[in-house]
Amino acid sequence: MEEKCEGIDLNKCHQVVSDLIKKAGEIIDTRNAHRKEFLTKQSDIDLVTDTDKEVENLLIKGLQNEFPNHRFIGEEESSAEGAPHKLTDSPTWIIDPVDGTMNFVHAFPHSCISVGLVVKKVTELAYVFNPMLKQLFHARRGHGAFYNNQSITVSGQKQLSNALITSEFGTSRDPEKMQVVKENFSKIVEKAHGIRILGSAALNMSMVALGAADAYYEFGIHAWDVCAADLLVREAGGVVIDPAGGAFDMMSRRALAAATPELAQELSATLTQFYPQPRDD
Repeated sequence: MEEKCEGIDLNKCHQVVSDLIKKAGEIIDTRNAHRKEFLTKQSDIDLVTDTDKEVENLLIKGLQNEFPNHRFIGEEESSAEGAPHKLTDSPTWIIDPVDGTMNFVHAFPHSCISVGLVVKKVTELAYVFNPMLKQLFHARRGHGAFYNNQSITVSGQKQLSNALITSEFGTSRDPEKMQVVKENFSKIVEKAHGIRILGSAALNMSMVALGAADAYYEFGIHAWDVCAADLLVREAGGVVIDPAGGAFDMMSRRALAAATPELAQELSATLTQFYPQPRDD
């Protein structure tokens, strides 16, 4: 297996981040049994807890100790500063310490840590870990995707009428966006086999990689929600595109993942489009 990318030891990166994610997962798991206090960020449903901050700090400090020249884009760090750091060609860890904070606040055991390593704006390593249900997804570019160390592939579904779709309401209640969300849910309910709203973008996309869902779309997500899961889906044989049908842009706050190009394009043609502002970069 290739060990280096642009002079970076990917095996070492994998070992270091795997150990850190395990430690961070233990923190989340031990605190998920009861409802928690929280603060709001951009809206009264955009939440942050002490655990989000503690886990992000653990991950960033642990990675900085081993890789002092690497950069970081973290959800809580970016929220505190008002905007994410610009994505450059430098090795960058993109981190969501608790994706699915609403679930975590309510002790609903469907949230995760999401970590991706991006080098020259290409994701090389990806990790999505739900510690409550012991669900660990990981991928390395060019080497496949794995669920609890077993190789996984997408479903291969090509038709929207037979597809199980995942999406979210999101953390914004902007009236224009909510109108689009409702329109799209109505369309999907009529055309698809089913729709699921599980509360975590990274886990929704991971379900596509696993073959448990056939497609996912969302407007308003951030790079830290989809960076890792994008690689998981593609390494599992699926596709990730812009919801309007073009190339995926991780910083655009728009994503559509599907088991096949045919399903991706049919879903894209079905959706009413929305373009969140500002972009992440």
